[in-house]
Amino acid sequence: MNPHGLEISKAQRIAEDGLVSAIGNTPLIRLKRLSEQTGCNILGKAEFQNPGGSVKDRAAKFLVQDAEDKGLLKPNGTVVEGTAGNTGIGLAHVCRSKGHKLVIYMPNTQSQGKVDLLRLLGAEVYPVPAVAFENPENYNHQAKRHAERLENAIWTNQFDNIANRQAHIETTGPEIWAQTEGKIDAFTCASGTAGTIAGCTRYLKTVSDGRVKCYVADPPGSIIYTYVSSGAEMTERKGSSITEGIGQGRITDNLKPDIDLLDGALQISDEKSIEMVYRCLDEEGLYLGASSCLNVAAARDLAEKLGPGKTIVTILCDGAYRYADRLFSRKWLESKNLVNAVPEHLHKYIVLE
Repeated sequence: MNPHGLEISKAQRIAEDGLVSAIGNTPLIRLKRLSEQTGCNILGKAEFQNPGGSVKDRAAKFLVQDAEDKGLLKPNGTVVEGTAGNTGIGLAHVCRSKGHKLVIYMPNTQSQGKVDLLRLLGAEVYPVPAVAFENPENYNHQAKRHAERLENAIWTNQFDNIANRQAHIETTGPEIWAQTEGKIDAFTCASGTAGTIAGCTRYLKTVSDGRVKCYVADPPGSIIYTYVSSGAEMTERKGSSITEGIGQGRITDNLKPDIDLLDGALQISDEKSIEMVYRCLDEEGLYLGASSCLNVAAARDLAEKLGPGKTIVTILCDGAYRYADRLFSRKWLESKNLVNAVPEHLHKYIVLE
């Protein structure tokens, strides 16, 4: 018998409400090698262990539950969202569990694999031309109009619906505080919709009376790093990143209430993210996506910035399973000029052409 395992099992009990009550309560994993190298305790919250495989399960649950609680979504309703990634997958699982129909709009630049997965999970999927957010034909705006045409339907509006942020105020933040027994010095993660960084920052700042330092991590091509570092100066979005679902060209409604609570921002290059994909696999046995590894790289940089002896928590958003055909492909890495970002002794993991 494993006493520690039994203790965890008793705490988790039975997910009485089905899949939705199995979302959250993910473990914190100590990243041993990085912790040893920095002299800090670097912990990653294993969000890839959620039923739908990512941190977005939390937002999906709260977006749907909030609409139900407000009477906007009744039984056998329709949920509509514009998403090209994990939010759609999370919503598909939640909607099936609750008996709702799901409609997804996404840019037609996304892989057929993503479309097929969403349809396999029961979603009705509309790939549409990829145009800027300002264009009325942007996939998000098309999703909104679709919902408005239907009875008993909602557009979940993940970027500006603060039920997304609330998910992390009520679950992720408290879990981190409890798991570390309040012995956390800093938190960092990237911002896409900003639900995770905003909600966790709000909770951790509140419960620690401002003691916990919170830093947003940002990929190339996003304006968040410049905005936070410059003291709220808006700049034009330039460049791009290989990471998916993070980075932003505007301040979302999820981020607005909490952006002034941030202690700073960390800009993480694609080279650092890719290096960390391979390091996490080789050194920690963790098979993580690029966005997760951007967060890990940010935690490492923050550890170096704050100095030894600190406990730093970040978010392991999802695994590499949905991105393996790129992240471990020599041809793809070469096309992005990222082969040299992979340490020479880790080239053995570049197993795909």
